[in-house]
Amino acid sequence: MRIALVSTPWPLFNRPSIQLGALKAFLRSKLPEVEVDTHHLYLKIAASLGYPIYEEISQSAWLAEPLYGALLYPLQSESIKNFWKRRASRTKHCRELGFDRICEILMRWSQKIVFSEDWSKYDLIGFSICFSQLTSSLYIIEQIHESAPNVPIVVGGSSCAADLGRTLLSCFPQISYVIQGEGELPLLDLVAGTADISHQVSDIRQVTNLDELPPPDYDDYFETLKSLGPGKSFLPKIPVELSRGCWWNRCAFCNLNLQWKGYRSKSINKILSELQCLSTKYQTLGFSFMDNLLPKKDLEGLFGRIRSMGKDLELFAEIRATTPRDVLKAMGSAGMREVQVGIEGLSSGLLRKLKKGTTAIDNMEIMKNCESPDLPSLTGNLIMEFPGSDPNDVEETLVALDFALPLRPLKAIPFWLGYGSPVWSDPRHYGLVKIFNHPNYRHVFPQGVNKNLTTMIQGYHGHVREQRRLWRPVKEKVAQWKERYIALHDRLPSEPILSYRDGGDFLIIRQRRANDYPMSHKLKGTSRRIYLFCETQRHIKEVLAQFPSFAADQIEGFFRMMVSKRLMFQEENKFLSLAVPARICPS
Repeated sequence: MRIALVSTPWPLFNRPSIQLGALKAFLRSKLPEVEVDTHHLYLKIAASLGYPIYEEISQSAWLAEPLYGALLYPLQSESIKNFWKRRASRTKHCRELGFDRICEILMRWSQKIVFSEDWSKYDLIGFSICFSQLTSSLYIIEQIHESAPNVPIVVGGSSCAADLGRTLLSCFPQISYVIQGEGELPLLDLVAGTADISHQVSDIRQVTNLDELPPPDYDDYFETLKSLGPGKSFLPKIPVELSRGCWWNRCAFCNLNLQWKGYRSKSINKILSELQCLSTKYQTLGFSFMDNLLPKKDLEGLFGRIRSMGKDLELFAEIRATTPRDVLKAMGSAGMREVQVGIEGLSSGLLRKLKKGTTAIDNMEIMKNCESPDLPSLTGNLIMEFPGSDPNDVEETLVALDFALPLRPLKAIPFWLGYGSPVWSDPRHYGLVKIFNHPNYRHVFPQGVNKNLTTMIQGYHGHVREQRRLWRPVKEKVAQWKERYIALHDRLPSEPILSYRDGGDFLIIRQRRANDYPMSHKLKGTSRRIYLFCETQRHIKEVLAQFPSFAADQIEGFFRMMVSKRLMFQEENKFLSLAVPARICPS
């Protein structure tokens, strides 16, 4: 038996598909007689388009989905083109190359890739359909079905959960079967013949012990990369997973866990063996942890063990905002270069509505920590226009932004409603009066398809314009923040904007300014000690207990002065020092 597993544009081109790699390795471990070919079609398309423009398109669903939508539905390509051009007006590469030329390249190379393969040799063809892969998958499915009409086509992935998958079946007869949830066991049942493909939708079945999974098999990706030639070569980042699901799993806006039931994680020994195996096999040092959220327990121990591997790794992961500095330091020592932190808000009122389980000062603390030269750099989002947010949430955000100016800017994104999220599941609680496919899909799909299909990105009625107006000042201030941060780091890229040097019994704080000479502040004696004590957020009661020889009014006066100069951040009775060490501190 021989099967094909396919991933179409628009995942990140510089890493193989963990979905394809994990499924291939699992099937081969259980059924070694079955041949499994993985086709990373997106890598070939990226090389054909050019990596910069592919990367630009892959960052926006509304740049990505319309392109293959025009190939799927040529009769409405003009309408799609007009919509896409509006979305592309602020881009660099898309605007320069243009819609028609991009579509021409996509059609030519997609058809060349498809027609160069004999798809009829397969007994089953599976597609992994995740975010921004809907129209590209449907187009490639259509092309493959025409050349091999008798081969069953199976789809799975995050864009096939629940009604997303069931409506794909009803709208696109080329699809034979939908896998719900993670793919290993349902796909194994299909290939082994213990599941009936005529039933069309699988049951949700999960691997109980993740330690039993083999390391992903990325051989086909690397073979494809090698075939592109030296002019298109690069060093990929290898995706690995420590866990599946999310141990927090309460965020109101999140729909990332539709395909998982519960939370499972691998043991430290299993993680280390996978990293060692993949690094040796593919001669690579770059890894991206694909977890929705890293495991909660013993991260400091895990990254200490990773460091002891003795490899100069370059790592990326998504973490919670409550991750302590000691853990961040262990991550940095192990090779963690960047972390995506679930910030989402700088207003504690808004964070409660988002059900993040964090506060503004928690977020400010990890943003500040990640400005330290020896810790990972931070990326994060700031959610605007969340249903039910009010002027107080906006005002709190604007005040916090004044203190965040020395820190790496967040990406301000309007709230989007994800199918299956808590907001989607309980719309009235959040003031939503009607839910439907996002209006932008009207530009991508014909009316009949859009009416019957359920899409990942949903639209809604309920104070949308009011929220947009309410959050406009935040959007403008974040843009200014980004501009200021870039300008200061263009001049001195490695120097924090707000930093300190410790003189033992005095502390010198340096504030870099955009169009002026840096401002310096000197703290002596107990002032220095209090400032350093508050490198971790402290309640005023903790400070008073730590420095009993100083009267409360003296300490409160010091805090007022530090907050007025924006050298410290205050939330209610908690205080956080914002300056970071100017240099890497010795371990």
